[in-house]
Amino acid sequence: MAKRDFYDVLGVAKSASEKDLKSAYRKKAMEFHPDRNPGNAEAEAKFKEVGEAYEVLKDDQKRAAYDQYGHAAFEGGGAGGFGGGFSGDASGFSDIFDQMFGGFGGMGGGGGRRREVRGADLQYNMDITLEEAFEGKKTQISVPSSEDCGTCDGSGAKPGTSPATCPTCSGRGRVRQQTGIFAMERACPTCQGDGQVIKNRCGSCGGRGRIAKDKKLNVTIPAGVEDGTRIRLSGEGEAGPRGAPAGDLYIFLSVRGHRLFERDGADLHIEMPIEFTTAALGGTVEVPSIDGSTSRIKVPEGTQYGKQFRLRGKGMSIYNRSDRGDLYVHTSVQVPANMSARQRELLQEFADISDASPSVASFFSKVKDMFK
Repeated sequence: MAKRDFYDVLGVAKSASEKDLKSAYRKKAMEFHPDRNPGNAEAEAKFKEVGEAYEVLKDDQKRAAYDQYGHAAFEGGGAGGFGGGFSGDASGFSDIFDQMFGGFGGMGGGGGRRREVRGADLQYNMDITLEEAFEGKKTQISVPSSEDCGTCDGSGAKPGTSPATCPTCSGRGRVRQQTGIFAMERACPTCQGDGQVIKNRCGSCGGRGRIAKDKKLNVTIPAGVEDGTRIRLSGEGEAGPRGAPAGDLYIFLSVRGHRLFERDGADLHIEMPIEFTTAALGGTVEVPSIDGSTSRIKVPEGTQYGKQFRLRGKGMSIYNRSDRGDLYVHTSVQVPANMSARQRELLQEFADISDASPSVASFFSKVKDMFK
């Protein structure tokens, strides 16, 4: 199936700024995140599609190549992106892209150096609580990864032997093909782009130069992170083939919902139940905060359901800043359900001597007018 236009995938115009791209990506990534759509294969596919589109368009050079050649600019390589769980990130790009941005240097004859292919990037999905997002968190994670083989020191060759230069590409890892006016380069079919061939493979790693091993990492989650935040740990991804540099590890954060607070950026909202008598007569109530403290608010006489109070600086931490958002308190007036005889008597007496409130009187006046 043909790929969709990357701009359409993110829902932005071709003239979109870097800020617009980032905003659209975060919105789409949160919408289709696997944690929000468990078992939904269509959402997972769209999550990968969104990641691939953003990886290209956020980079000025890749975007320029895409704008000129479309998806053909990345055939045979891949634009990157991430799926659910752990995933690899293709490191090669098309020959058109190589020619446009610095690929001319080593194209003549059999000279030049082979392109070093770094290890794959990995993704780790982490759930945190709202309190952890507020305070920050230090934790240790275990990442399925790979490292250089200790037997062959990452070369892939049997100890005492060495890889040989590939006879097809003379060690470049690329072969050149002339197609009309275009000079195209592809990965060498003999060495698969390594530039070397191994005659005697290492018995421990089978010639791969890498062995699978879980990696334990200490991770610091900064205070104020939001749902969908991505943290990059450089060099903590898969080990590169034949001693090439390792890829990166990306941690995607998912902030779980809270039983009391609802988050809106740096602000928090809470629905606060107050007694019927407090709403009618006025009083004070204690409101909990995300940091574990409490604050007192003065409820004026005659407070109605849904009245909003604002507590400045009692909301979420703000990433890379010392200040905090605000806490908005929405009142929920509690009407007594099981009243004693005396309570009913007093309320009935109150009702008998009370006139209808202006809002109630206005409502019934409108009803009467409707049926005239």
